[in-house]
Amino acid sequence: MTTLASPTRGAPLDDWRPEDPVFWEHTGARVARRNLVFSVLSEHIGFSVWSLWSVLVLFLGPKYGIDAAGKFTLTAVPTAVGAVLRLPYTVAVSVFGGRNWTVISALLLLVPTVLAGLVLRPGVSYGTLLAVAAVAGVGGGNFASSMANINAFYPQRLKGRALGINAGGGNLGVAAVQLVGLLVLATAGASHPRLLPLLYIPLIVLAALGAALRMDNLNVRRDDRAALREVVGDAHTWVVSLLYVGTFGSFIGFGFAFGQVLQVQFQHDFNTPVKVAYLTFLGPLLGSLARPLGGALADRWGGARVTLWNFAAMAVGALTVLIASRQGSLGLFVAGFVALFVLSGIGNGSTYKMIPVIFHERAVRSQADPERAERTARRHATAVIGLAGAVGALGGVLVNIAFRRSFQTSHNGDAAYLAFLVCYAVCLAVTWAVYCRRQPVWRTRSASAAR
Repeated sequence: MTTLASPTRGAPLDDWRPEDPVFWEHTGARVARRNLVFSVLSEHIGFSVWSLWSVLVLFLGPKYGIDAAGKFTLTAVPTAVGAVLRLPYTVAVSVFGGRNWTVISALLLLVPTVLAGLVLRPGVSYGTLLAVAAVAGVGGGNFASSMANINAFYPQRLKGRALGINAGGGNLGVAAVQLVGLLVLATAGASHPRLLPLLYIPLIVLAALGAALRMDNLNVRRDDRAALREVVGDAHTWVVSLLYVGTFGSFIGFGFAFGQVLQVQFQHDFNTPVKVAYLTFLGPLLGSLARPLGGALADRWGGARVTLWNFAAMAVGALTVLIASRQGSLGLFVAGFVALFVLSGIGNGSTYKMIPVIFHERAVRSQADPERAERTARRHATAVIGLAGAVGALGGVLVNIAFRRSFQTSHNGDAAYLAFLVCYAVCLAVTWAVYCRRQPVWRTRSASAAR
């Protein structure tokens, strides 16, 4: 059988064999591509809602009575909530089905946007703003369920590219919401922050409708929910999660904090929200576009090798930002940060490519039945994608905490930049020791496979 019968809308696809070349050419590629397109759309809007408060804090002028430390907290809270939600969102795909959960998770985005549109006005309590910002964390969970779903649609040889496109298209939501914020600031002014979340309401409805009409549910084994417990005891799970802290933690942390950093550290150059908004979108935009490149490079050269050199470059970027900060060089500072955004995007793609490769090889080694090994690899890779995504997002919380503490104690970000430099050096050393040197710390073929 090389073609896939059209099921009743909402019914799962029972016959799905992406590793079969004939099936993939005649049917699989077309179905997978359609699901990828609408997955990217929903995840893109999810990222916009998740990072909504990175823009809204620029609207919170003196009338709101919130200092720089309070604003960093407002961006850290949704980051943390989104990180935690990534674990149940990963499991939700196997419980509800990829299509069904995409519709549900998209509609949940209406809650934080409507709430923000209702409460944002001078005089609102800081506690209320914190609560509403926390609800925006639901946008962060969309990434995990989207990646887990798309991972099951594609064959091993194309996972790096497919996951890179899916994640990169989603990550673009960070830049998109900042561009929309710039449009609102430039036209309506800083006194109308409620326009920004309200503009996203029709887009959310369209994303949910598109998923309902054009996506599919795969007939995933129900024991996928147990896979998360199984991979927790695997050391490679935590190594990859650490590496993702260095890459995605940087991307989302910088995306949430960059505008505030410019306002505080170079306040004479960025004394209005509009001036900040002209720059804040650039880094997330380039970083998002670079993520598929990271996946493609990993497909060609190996995820571990690309990740290793990428961390070396990120360490140089962090050192550049530190030097620029101490010299007060705005141009060098922005150039260094933009480089970090691009490199974090490449690292996101290459690190995620390592996951299906590592766990596919381990399943093949441990099980004689190829079909059973393929199912096990898919289950474990999906679980690790969700877990690593959650841990990596917590890195974004650490970035905001580092900035908050650094500016509170020394009125500059130098201590935070130094911490980032140390983090990248540690990640580089771990990547080399576990996956790249000739005799890795763990002498398994998984290390060579990840290369």
